[in-house]
Amino acid sequence: MLRFSKYFKNNKSIKRNYSIYKTNKLKIFDTTLRDGEQSPGATLNINEKLQIAKQLSKLGVDICEAGFPISSPDDFEAVKLIAKEVGNYHRKDQDTMCITGLSRALEKDIDRTYDAIKYAKHHRIHTFIATSNIHLKHKLKITHKECINNAVKAVKHAKSMCEDVQFSAEDAGRSDKQFLLTIINEVINAGATTINIPDTVGYMLPEEYGNLINYLKRNINNPQKINLSTHCHNDLGLATANTLSGIKNGTNQVELTINGIGERAGNTSFEELIMSLKIKNKFFENINNNIDIKYIYETSQMVSKLTGIPIQPNKSIVGENAFLHESGIHQDGVIKNKNTYEIIDPLSIGINKSNLLLGKHSGRNALKEKFKELNLNYNEKNLNLYFDKFKKICDKKKYLNDNEIKNLVMNK
Repeated sequence: MLRFSKYFKNNKSIKRNYSIYKTNKLKIFDTTLRDGEQSPGATLNINEKLQIAKQLSKLGVDICEAGFPISSPDDFEAVKLIAKEVGNYHRKDQDTMCITGLSRALEKDIDRTYDAIKYAKHHRIHTFIATSNIHLKHKLKITHKECINNAVKAVKHAKSMCEDVQFSAEDAGRSDKQFLLTIINEVINAGATTINIPDTVGYMLPEEYGNLINYLKRNINNPQKINLSTHCHNDLGLATANTLSGIKNGTNQVELTINGIGERAGNTSFEELIMSLKIKNKFFENINNNIDIKYIYETSQMVSKLTGIPIQPNKSIVGENAFLHESGIHQDGVIKNKNTYEIIDPLSIGINKSNLLLGKHSGRNALKEKFKELNLNYNEKNLNLYFDKFKKICDKKKYLNDNEIKNLVMNK
């Protein structure tokens, strides 16, 4: 995010007109159970999907995309079960989570989706069609006019059953801007209430994506009455940065996945986006959401376990190394004041474990702090002796675990 702060700061058009984009509420749309499950090897069974959906409700998610109902009988049943059980669960300080399902711009898909989601108190039909020339020519083999007709027909059909209808322009990031605006205005006229702008293949840079959102925000019909949403992929490692750029330019819904899982390189990471907004709240002035961050780590671990997709150690926010320090200089700093090297309190997101890794780069102060952490009684005069012994062991292995640290003091 820091990489693009200069762009945000210096873009006069955004700064000059930002007041028209201010909103108090950012809607959090989680697609872990749909786009996230499309990660290779991440297939979930019905009970696992239900477990994650309950956790997302606990986390404070506004909209849960529970699946792609027409894709398989199991997915239909999973979405239906989630709609019945989670879609009617009353949350103390927040409305019931909205349940949605994905459908192509086909009546049979839309009917199938509605039949699954209709049991939830708040339900939404999410329909999509590709809008980029490359998709229209090579995948769908239809013209711009046919694309618009199909999209309008789909939205009208969805609207006949469900008041809340979301339309996504697949591959919007590579679509002709004028055509994109035209089809969006047509589906708004047909009844769409949320318009999603996907960077489906992670092609765009933050400035490009922000400019596209800015252009659409200024030219779509009744922008104040429409939810404008981001959906970014991470093929260039820019999904979170692009989503933040979208927020800065006026979107009031973001589509995320836990741990950033999803097709190919994944989607915008839930934890990265939420904590960026939390830490940089003054930069994103007046933006808030309903997420209870103390459940972030717990949710991350659950999704990793159930999908079988490990979290890379250096993954921001939830990775094993995100709050772990081995360097003596860094350890000394966080011992004296955690703010020296930690911008997030790990306890705030549910991480309650030591942040000190004792290895060959560690210093005396870190070893002493670890003794205290383990409640070890030791002779202060022998600290140098313990430290020398510690260093010699570290020359032979990368780091010492807690039992090995205890053995230093116990002379074993």
